[in-house]
Amino acid sequence: MKKYIPEVIALVLCCSAFAQQPSGKLLTDSNTPLHLLQPDYNVPYGVPSIDKIKSDLDCVLKFIDEGTPARIASNGRVEQGIFRLNSYEWGVTYCGVLNAAASTGDRKYLDYAVSRMEFMASNLKLYRSLQHPGALDDCGAITTSMIKASQDNPNLATSLRTVMDNCADYIMNKEYRLEDGTFARTRPLKNSVWLDDIFMGVPALAWYGKFTGESKYIDEAARQILLFKKHMWLPEKNLFRHGWVESMDVHPDFCWARANGWAFLAMSEVLDVLPENHPDRAEILDLFQHHAKGLCALQSGEGFWHQLLDRNDSYLETSATAIYAYCIAHGINKGWLNNLAYGPAAILAWNAVSTKINSSGAVEGTCVGTGMAFDPAFYYYRPVSAFAAHGYGPVLLAGSELIALCKNYYPRLNDNAVQFYSTDHSKEGAIFHEQ
Repeated sequence: MKKYIPEVIALVLCCSAFAQQPSGKLLTDSNTPLHLLQPDYNVPYGVPSIDKIKSDLDCVLKFIDEGTPARIASNGRVEQGIFRLNSYEWGVTYCGVLNAAASTGDRKYLDYAVSRMEFMASNLKLYRSLQHPGALDDCGAITTSMIKASQDNPNLATSLRTVMDNCADYIMNKEYRLEDGTFARTRPLKNSVWLDDIFMGVPALAWYGKFTGESKYIDEAARQILLFKKHMWLPEKNLFRHGWVESMDVHPDFCWARANGWAFLAMSEVLDVLPENHPDRAEILDLFQHHAKGLCALQSGEGFWHQLLDRNDSYLETSATAIYAYCIAHGINKGWLNNLAYGPAAILAWNAVSTKINSSGAVEGTCVGTGMAFDPAFYYYRPVSAFAAHGYGPVLLAGSELIALCKNYYPRLNDNAVQFYSTDHSKEGAIFHEQ
């Protein structure tokens, strides 16, 4: 064995070349605390400053402001921009800018949402889907955002009331359902349940119930959450399947990331509205907490989640990661999730998402619109695009909620790891290292 020792030493010294000081001195266990060597992370690691998060959000806002003109073109139609003002994706975006306005105190975020909504209200005849919705996608998310924007704006509430009433009526009374009442579609097969629809319809009912004071809408929102749980929840994974078809006896379980994000977000929205003494609250909160546990177990080392959550060879996707960052941070801020256990995951997710905001403010790495399928290739090869509108609302929600999280708690680097504290220890000793 002794004849191999020089070769072994040479190999160790070669492999340790990275562990040298600029002077060329070799860093060893005897002369250096090696645990303090800096890892070579693929995404930023540590606690981002509130100013940096705000700067990222400002960049995104500038991009979408320029990309969504609120003007009538010479042909009498709405001037075409990069994104549509009345899409469900933009309903999420309006909620994101409203959340940013609340967490930053910056009026320009609120002005963006209100100006676009006032424009739609003034030109309602050009937005048929708001007057006569024919699907949850037409009305759910946009109604939620309008109600939120109207809470402290009576004039806006008045101008949008007809839209909100029409849309709530469609969701409550006209949307296609299974016999048990679950929101459903007739495609790709009759009586198909899409997990997406838990978000497309449910939060709007909850917020409309709060807006009008009519509890039947809140009760229906809670009932829908539990109906989707019945058909879509996979307790062995703590995840939701994407699709369910009534005529199928066996369902391949494809846990698509963004659909799980819609479910996570829908539960968060309903819990925001649901009274503490509501008979369904405990079960919905338990489902939210189990979902958080299942998702965090699958977060990648880069901070993102995979397109198919439990298939690590599928690509890393931005919009779902941003939704999870928001919901986890919001859950902590509301007291639904433990900050020590889940706070680092939220920060890691935001740090990952921030790398996908390019210098123009466009959000990269977002999967385009996606139907339901029962084979893996469909999900693996869905394109990504910076012009997929699905990414912008989640990013605005995530960043603004991270700002609130960092204000409410005290995340710090301790021995190079992100930890959360109940008081500000930033000036108490050298073991705390802020990025």
